[in-house]
Amino acid sequence: MIQKSKYIYYLFLIFLSFSVLAQGQKNDRIKNSSWQSAPFEVVNSNYKTFKMTQYAHVFSGSKHNVVRIAPELQGLKGVELPLDKYKNGTNTPLKLKFKEPVQVLIGIFQEKNNAEYLQLNNQTNAKLVLENGATITGLPPINVYAISFPKGTHIINPERKGLFTVLGVIKNNQQIVSRNTEFPDGKLWNPTFIVEGFSDEKPLFEIIGGENKPVIDEGFPDAEGIQGGFEGGRVVKVGDTYHMFPTERAGEKGVEMYYDRVKTKIGHWTSKDAIHWKRQSTILQASGTYAITEDDNPMNDRRAAIWSYMPVFNEKANKWYGYYLAYTVHKEIQPNHSFGRIWRCESTVDGINGIGGPYKDMGIIMEPGLDSQPWEGRQGVASFFPYQVGDKWFGFYSGAYPFESWADYPKKSGKGWFVALAESNSLEGPWHRLNKGLEPIKTIHPSFVENPIVSQLPNGLYIAIFDGGPEGWGHHLPNMIGYTLSKDGINWGEARYLPIETKVDKWWDIMRTPLCLIPEGNDVYTIVYNAIDLKKRFHPTGMVKIKLNREVMESRLKELE
Repeated sequence: MIQKSKYIYYLFLIFLSFSVLAQGQKNDRIKNSSWQSAPFEVVNSNYKTFKMTQYAHVFSGSKHNVVRIAPELQGLKGVELPLDKYKNGTNTPLKLKFKEPVQVLIGIFQEKNNAEYLQLNNQTNAKLVLENGATITGLPPINVYAISFPKGTHIINPERKGLFTVLGVIKNNQQIVSRNTEFPDGKLWNPTFIVEGFSDEKPLFEIIGGENKPVIDEGFPDAEGIQGGFEGGRVVKVGDTYHMFPTERAGEKGVEMYYDRVKTKIGHWTSKDAIHWKRQSTILQASGTYAITEDDNPMNDRRAAIWSYMPVFNEKANKWYGYYLAYTVHKEIQPNHSFGRIWRCESTVDGINGIGGPYKDMGIIMEPGLDSQPWEGRQGVASFFPYQVGDKWFGFYSGAYPFESWADYPKKSGKGWFVALAESNSLEGPWHRLNKGLEPIKTIHPSFVENPIVSQLPNGLYIAIFDGGPEGWGHHLPNMIGYTLSKDGINWGEARYLPIETKVDKWWDIMRTPLCLIPEGNDVYTIVYNAIDLKKRFHPTGMVKIKLNREVMESRLKELE
């Protein structure tokens, strides 16, 4: 009898487990499915509507965009309100016409005791349905309320002033499960940023497709012995062949993951389609030796880690030059990669087809010194890319982990990834920090620009494509590839960001560095990029195609004149 009772009890537990699982799956389906949209019309105003998706710009004339969104809101139609007018109470009333009873989803910013933001106070018709239901860059946390309206024409928020957002209109008989999505505060994203195709302006580039998975990944041919995958470098096209020079995070088997970033190589890979790659050779090999002192001391191996190889063809010398970064690496002090120096090497084989080398070192062209500035920080000089403007050469160089002043040297560093310009009369140098490097360029983004690569568009505009910064490791950055434009190659405009995942399956968690912007004809360009899948030690390489809009290109040129 005891055994039979125990058997029945176990059957009951199994049944209960399945019941709980089934109920959980049902709740998940409710949570993860969009609410059913109801049609509506905006009456007697020029307010536009928008589709509620990630990166949507929810206010007209504003750069604020959605970076977190509850799945229930996905795809609903919202209304763009003029941000400043609603904040100061000079807005035209929002009048909506409904063909049936509806619920209007209103986003209320949780900024207490602030007259700029609408507060519902004791409005009885408002039901809280999503606490922290969306995140909009640069703005306070959002609670989403459902407010019922009968069929007909109604003024939304007729008496109260203050900023809110209309995130959608849904059918009145929706089954709504109220919950807290626990999305973060939008003020963590500062400043706001412009995402191509989601703002009021027309995009310069359209994402037209690409590979829905990495083109080089763990276990691929020729990737054995590269423990940590790839990060940075450059791809160029010679004839019908792509040549890639990535930083290989080689590391060693059985050694901690961080060592992948120390024992690095610069490889040479080739491809006919930017999809199928074959490794040809090793261009450079780092020592992987940790520093023995905390400062920039010649006792330390200053080539412990090698990164960011940039091949540039020198037509005058008729040979390929390579510019690359060599670091001192300290095991305990952040950032571990410190006191970067830029080296130049050149191919021993003349001509455009000498790109594969071998290469010989020609010495250091830029390093920490008397003309360094505190903003270059403990990590700088952290990258370099040269490009020609007229009869002069300019080069983006970077710094990271800035010192507030030299009194903070060598260990007390802050956060920020900055670029500035150096100039020279030739690719060989000498290179000098433009304006003595007093200030970094902050017109592109005030706190993060990494590894810019410069080329020119068909109308002569200079374009720099760069790593826009991670959303991860405590950072709230765009997590997309960025680009910036310049008419003269010296003054650079505000960054725009490319939402690759809108046309390519998102296999990555953290987007990192673009390696090229290669014209393929018919205004189509190829981008090869590195990204991180947090489930893997290996950082893969991807590929995407984008298409240039010439009409927008010309309008951007006029804006810069």
